[in-house]
Order: sequence, then C-alpha cells, then structure tokens
Amino acid sequence: MPRLPDLCSRIQNGFRARLQTMAIPDTKMNLAVANILYREGFISSVTRGDHTGPDETCTVTTPDNIATRRLWLNLKYKENKPALEALSVVSKPSKKVYFTTNELKNIANGRRAQFIKPLQPGEIAIVNTNLGVLELQEALKKNVGGEILCRAA
Repeated sequence: MPRLPDLCSRIQNGFRARLQTMAIPDTKMNLAVANILYREGFISSVTRGDHTGPDETCTVTTPDNIATRRLWLNLKYKENKPALEALSVVSKPSKKVYFTTNELKNIANGRRAQFIKPLQPGEIAIVNTNLGVLELQEALKKNVGGEILCRAA
C-alpha cells in the first residue's frame, strides 16, 4: 500500500472519530510529515512508541523491533472542532506532481499552477525536495522546487 495516502487517510479518520491519540507506522516520511503538522499547529505532539502505546523511555529502533514501532500523534481540537479539517494527497503514485520554484510561488500567491488550485488562508502544502520534506513556505525560502505530497487545511 502506498504510504502517504495511507497516512493522510489515517490522520483524517482519527480526527473524524474524535480520537485523542492515534498510532501511525514509524517511517522517515511519516515522521517528517507529522513533524510539519506539529510545527504548523495541526497536532499537539508526536512521540515514538510501539504498538501498545508511547514509550516511557527512549527505545532504539532495531531490525528486530521495526515491525512493532509506531509514531503516536496527539490530535488537537479547538472548541470541539478538529484543528485539521482536511488532509488530501496531491501527488499520487499514478501521477506524480513536480513543481519548480516559480510554480510553487504561484500556488502560495493565490494563482493556479498546472491543475493544482491555489492555497487558501490557513492551508499548507507539504513538499518533498532534495533538501528533505518541507512545508511550502520553507521550500520557497530555500528556493527549491519538488514534489507536492499533500495539502492540509
């Protein structure tokens, strides 16, 4: 199963089910996306753990325990409404979406680029660049383009 669409649907379903905490598989991509959502204020914390719950002490991931490792997300709600209304995949395995810096600027400035609608106020886009996974504004500051993974509102 493709990992990013799975991540987006798990997080969105967690908010719809009004979960306080939820577990997602512990991968580098999932950690990078979860950290961006944390920095932007959509989730309240990200901790590592296993399938039973978050770790009390730091446990190193080894080839022996990799199958049971999870990232635990504390979901955030404001006035009984989810902080994250929608988390949608833009670049799919069947159609990858790569943008140059100029096209990313168009999306950030409220103009359409290719078939992607511009970002609305309060919405972010997550971009996979050669410098790692970044939020759209960070990618523009570092003047790099890349693949738009998903958008969150």
